Amino acid sequence: MIRTHELKRRDLYLRKLIGFQDTEPVKVITGIRRCGKSSLLKLMIRHLKENGIRDDQIIDINFESYGFRSMTKDDLYHYVRDRVVSGKRMYLFFDELQRIDAWEDAVNSFRVDLDCDIYITGSNAYLLSSEYSTYLSGRYVEIKMLPLSFREFLDFYGFEVRKTSSALGRARRQIFDKNGERYEEMEVFDAYMRFGGMPGIADIGLDQEKALSVLDGIYSTVVVRDILEREKRRGERQITDAALLRKIVLFLADNIGSTVSASSIGKALMSAGLLENQKSRGIPSAHTVQAYISALMESYFFYEIKRFDIKGREYLSTLGKYYIVDIGLRNYLLGFRNRDRGYAIENVVYFELLRRGYDVAIGKIDSQEVDFIATTADGKLYIQVTESMQSEDVRRRELSPLEKIRDNYEKIVLSLDPGLDGSYEGIKSKNLISWLLEN
Repeated sequence: MIRTHELKRRDLYLRKLIGFQDTEPVKVITGIRRCGKSSLLKLMIRHLKENGIRDDQIIDINFESYGFRSMTKDDLYHYVRDRVVSGKRMYLFFDELQRIDAWEDAVNSFRVDLDCDIYITGSNAYLLSSEYSTYLSGRYVEIKMLPLSFREFLDFYGFEVRKTSSALGRARRQIFDKNGERYEEMEVFDAYMRFGGMPGIADIGLDQEKALSVLDGIYSTVVVRDILEREKRRGERQITDAALLRKIVLFLADNIGSTVSASSIGKALMSAGLLENQKSRGIPSAHTVQAYISALMESYFFYEIKRFDIKGREYLSTLGKYYIVDIGLRNYLLGFRNRDRGYAIENVVYFELLRRGYDVAIGKIDSQEVDFIATTADGKLYIQVTESMQSEDVRRRELSPLEKIRDNYEKIVLSLDPGLDGSYEGIKSKNLISWLLEN
């Protein structure tokens, strides 16, 4: 079914923006292209209007629009100054601001010269590089936006979760669409694992061919515009080979959740004849690979997670892991497959932890590994992720590292098929879908 372009709420992020409304810091929304940043600005504008802010107090510019693409920082400054309403606070919204060279000069001038509240978006971490953040004098707050969570996926596609009772009176959840048709929650979760959480797919519905076209457009935009073109604008020539970049993307996508290094990636690519050994030119292949990986992380395509030695209480500098920002993009790159479903659900859990405000690391204890240590100012979680806990061997493997941890923080095993009744020696066993649906 074709969906309309209705403006869907993203309350997790909108609440953060509202919380910073009318405060001094510039509100900077970052994230991969087409994850919903522009829509979030529209939601904030709608909130302002619903709360008494007049239309003429709001200036909204999308620099992807052809009418603004040739604008300079001086043009931007005068455009805004000419529209200021005397005696009123102005609300300035700048979408994809990184397209304006030296944009920070104009933004700093607005902060000094006007009574204004500023909101900007950017699709590349270069927007907030150390150089730019210095220009802003640290007076900004970053809102990190991600593709849809599973709960948001349900909302975007018009599904509703209802609690029902089985014939034996046991409580269970079922999911209904807008027409009242009923689905098992695993059916809908499988759709999420197939299509991912890029909001634009919701506009065309759960149609695989159309979804792949949308994902192809996102990939091409991120790689061509946000990486290769940006290198040219910055005057740097480290990343010039689109084919090599794609090979590295495919390698990382195929190895989510596995410990890798730039050196090991380079060796794997060289053994396949895809990367020359550049040591003769004084540039080790690992350095080349790391430059490409860094660019992919700057574009929010991949996220790196470090390892933490639980006993030694220190971060380790070697062998981190990478996760792809959206599981649908991974399916687009590698094809739909089930053989590594465990790594795919681990990828989903990692980003859900980020959404919930955790700092996340891999845990190392002796020679064993804890999938995630999730930390906030208030506490800590230790989490293992596996597809099923029915096998005794799997239970032993997943529980063993958690049993070695001697502190009193919560320890959880998340799986689609829990094999434990509630808990085991203080370690909780939770259904992954239930956990994803928690508030």
